[in-house]
Amino acid sequence: MKPFSIIFRLAESLPLFVARRSDAAVKSLELALAEKERQLKEQAAALAHSRKIFDRSSEAARIGVWECSLPDNGLVWTDMVYDLFDLAPGTELDRAEIVKFYSTDSLEELTRLRTEAIEQRSGFSMDAEILTAKGSRRWIRITATVECEDDVPVRIFGMKLDITAEKMMFDQIRYLAEFDMLTGLPNRAQFQSALQRLSPPQPSDARPAALLLIDLDGFKGVNDTFGHQAGDDCLKEAAERLLMICQGADLVARIGGDEFAVLVSGQRSVDAVSDLAEAIVQCLGWAVEKDGIRMHIGASVGVALLDASAPTDLFIKADSALYKAKTAGKNRFQVYRPSEEAGKQAMDAA
Repeated sequence: MKPFSIIFRLAESLPLFVARRSDAAVKSLELALAEKERQLKEQAAALAHSRKIFDRSSEAARIGVWECSLPDNGLVWTDMVYDLFDLAPGTELDRAEIVKFYSTDSLEELTRLRTEAIEQRSGFSMDAEILTAKGSRRWIRITATVECEDDVPVRIFGMKLDITAEKMMFDQIRYLAEFDMLTGLPNRAQFQSALQRLSPPQPSDARPAALLLIDLDGFKGVNDTFGHQAGDDCLKEAAERLLMICQGADLVARIGGDEFAVLVSGQRSVDAVSDLAEAIVQCLGWAVEKDGIRMHIGASVGVALLDASAPTDLFIKADSALYKAKTAGKNRFQVYRPSEEAGKQAMDAA
């Protein structure tokens, strides 16, 4: 075959060859695109599923994600954060308005921690109290991290968690640990803590602290005769009367069954403390009547002034004075006097 014929035939078949190669390339591209589209759909479905799980978990755990751009303070929230503040999702966010939902103390702490975190390129965590758009009081735990670009803070982001239930439970546990459930007064544990915090007075201090221990006279008879409910009512009445007469006291506590304690400071003299003790005796005297039976309640009070000795000795001295008040006939008060104790020690030694 002549070369010219071969060239001619090749020229005739070239368009068909190119066309076939083009079709194959197109089909290959179409298959590749179809595969990519399938993969994208699978990824989109997986992402949507993950987002759905995240949203449900976020809602169940009451956790929301937030972001604040710097320095313009533009906010971005997930729906859960809107819910925490009782705002409709998509509500326009203005940080200057949002911070008004925080209590004064929480806002001060938030401002301080946020400023430090931005300056130090770090983060922080805090519990904050808010009053929502609907007037609900909530506690939220805020976590935050500062993100930088070329060591320049560009945004701060984190999570907000609803801890209202946790806070209420904690407060309840703390209340049970520090307060008497029947009367609502501080309990013995809180009284002992307050006693430990007392500092011995300085020589120039004309306002010594004083401890008054009160024991109800006649309470056992009321409790045994009328029953425990009447006894509980009697204790509540005594607590209310003490609070009324001891306004301004540092602490009024129930430290035992029918025993109460009052810590006062700022009293200028033994006479002033004695006047308070006398007022307590008068205030805690009343009659309890049921089914024609009438019983009287009274109070014996032991008083001790804080001196240079240890604060724990104050209780021992007040208890000693209380014992003397009860043995002297009850319904009266007795002030602890060091001279009497010295005399007693001398007699015991003899």
